[in-house]
Amino acid sequence: MSYLNFDKTVLVNLERSLQKEMIRTNRAGVYNSSTLVNCNTRKYHGQLVMPIPEMGPDNYVLLSSLDETVIQHGAEFNLGVHQYGENTFSPNGHKYIREFDCEIIARTVYRVGAMILQKESLLVSFEPRVLIRYTLLESGSPTTLRFRPFLAFRSVNELTHENMLANPNMDDCENGRFNRMYPGFPNLYMQFSKAVEYHHDPQWYKGIEYQKEKERGYAYKEDLLVPGYFELPMKKGESVIFAAGVTECNTAQLKNVWKKELERRNRRDDMFLTLKNAASQFYKREGDKCYLLAGFPWFHADARATFFSVASCTLDIDRPEYWDAIMNKTAVPEVLSFMNGRMHEVKMSGMDEPDVLLWFIRAIQKYAHKYTVREAADLYGELCLNIINWYRKQNHPRAWVHQNGLIWVDGTQRPATWMCATENGWPITPRTGYVVETNALWYNAMRFTAEMLREMGKEVSADLMEYQAEISKDAFVKTFWNGLYLNDYVVDNYQNKEVRPNMIWAVGLPYSPLDRKQQKAVVDICTKELLTPRGLRSLSPKSGLYHPFYGSNAVDRERSLHNGIVWPSTITAYSRAYMSVYKYSGTSFMERMLGGYEQELSELCIGTLSEFYDGNPPYKGHGGMSSAPSVAAVISLLDTLKKYEKEQAEKEAQQ
Repeated sequence: MSYLNFDKTVLVNLERSLQKEMIRTNRAGVYNSSTLVNCNTRKYHGQLVMPIPEMGPDNYVLLSSLDETVIQHGAEFNLGVHQYGENTFSPNGHKYIREFDCEIIARTVYRVGAMILQKESLLVSFEPRVLIRYTLLESGSPTTLRFRPFLAFRSVNELTHENMLANPNMDDCENGRFNRMYPGFPNLYMQFSKAVEYHHDPQWYKGIEYQKEKERGYAYKEDLLVPGYFELPMKKGESVIFAAGVTECNTAQLKNVWKKELERRNRRDDMFLTLKNAASQFYKREGDKCYLLAGFPWFHADARATFFSVASCTLDIDRPEYWDAIMNKTAVPEVLSFMNGRMHEVKMSGMDEPDVLLWFIRAIQKYAHKYTVREAADLYGELCLNIINWYRKQNHPRAWVHQNGLIWVDGTQRPATWMCATENGWPITPRTGYVVETNALWYNAMRFTAEMLREMGKEVSADLMEYQAEISKDAFVKTFWNGLYLNDYVVDNYQNKEVRPNMIWAVGLPYSPLDRKQQKAVVDICTKELLTPRGLRSLSPKSGLYHPFYGSNAVDRERSLHNGIVWPSTITAYSRAYMSVYKYSGTSFMERMLGGYEQELSELCIGTLSEFYDGNPPYKGHGGMSSAPSVAAVISLLDTLKKYEKEQAEKEAQQ
């Protein structure tokens, strides 16, 4: 049974179906997103949402929605859904939906009496164009379809309202019309694969509400312009394709384009294939470069998220060509630009964060595990050595290597770690001084770099690197080990003893500065106080600061983000740490953890994972509807299990 298929019992119940979203991208920054019943609940939703670089860094909603109306014997049946107030929806097209699935592409089946209409949609790869195909599967009488385009022409971070500047006029193009609501925007071409009648009737649909924005405490009402409507007759068995894009297309080729794009799609009928598909959605090509977006709908390319996620989102899903495009052609040049003081050449945000280049080395280490250390050394050995020396020479603008071999950061005025929530510009969790995961990454980076140096035949340099790593290891244990677990950060004589997931990296990385007893103690306390079906809590419930639920206003949300909220990205280190301590005996426990994520693939944004979840049951998802670190972490968990199962099979074969 597919977990990406939903029947009418779910779809007609708006309380349930409005909580389920979908998002599809075209690997060039363009996306298409809504709820399963095509009722937009976010200002970020839209049929065609795309970057317009000349207008700014945001994405822009051009076509918000396309409402269909079925006409038979003069009777009109509206298939669209919009919310205009509390429990006020018009029209109520969801009551005609019989099925929705997204195993290959989004497909909705409507039934009106004896008529059955199938609607399918996809984005054209690397081109800002959405295609929607309508097929009249059954019809006992002549049928006409009417289409009303709801135009927005705005940033995803704004809302629009009726105004005199909006241009309602539609100009002719092949089998359709085009519009440009405001100067500076591109034209929006709306075309069909067959001749269509257009009726000009400009109307503003006022007070459309977005439920998710209301829940988040933001402005949530807007007006959308419908310049008119298209009409065309359809026969039983006939298919018609609607296309919306910023350039005019050859409508005679739409069926061929559809066929070609459909052949590119893969089924999502198991967990791995679903996550593989979700991971590939984060690719964004820009000319010769390719970035890994941190997620959707509001994220851009972030350096820490990229280096955390890139191996799982490329190598672990058998897409090495995207590793090359993202790392070799894009990230490596930007890392070098940053290290050489040319920050203006760096497009990935957060490159100057203290731990980011250590995450870069960790990504290279994953490459070595997927292939060989020798291959990694040939490609990246010198660069990793230069990064280590660059830190040691105190060249990093926000991190300093002290004589004890540990990295010291200042997070008092600006966040220095992934726990970056702020209030009035100040860090809510001001982790400063010696930070536990930063120094775990530092130790791991030195040990792995020494491993590559040996492969390169640089024995003396490798010995020196390992000697320096041993100094850091001794200081790490002395600084962070408090007898029971690891301090979160230490500054001067203050030891922060809050139980947070950051300590798990000291066990979950390939090189750990802890002994076996200490490793087990860290895993056990994380299991006891932090583990949930969605990952590790960002703070133990035993803390007075524990705030498990994502609030309804901006202040509460920021305060909860790293004080109880669950981040699925933590399962990467936890699974590796748990398996490192409990070996093959831990596989059944980790497999049960997978069940929680598999369930989540059909809950909120179907086929992918949210950015974070509440710390207490029912662990509701929040934040970005599709998160690269979350998806990458579960792919990594699958890969970890595969590794241990393979090793166990080899052992059994030798016995």
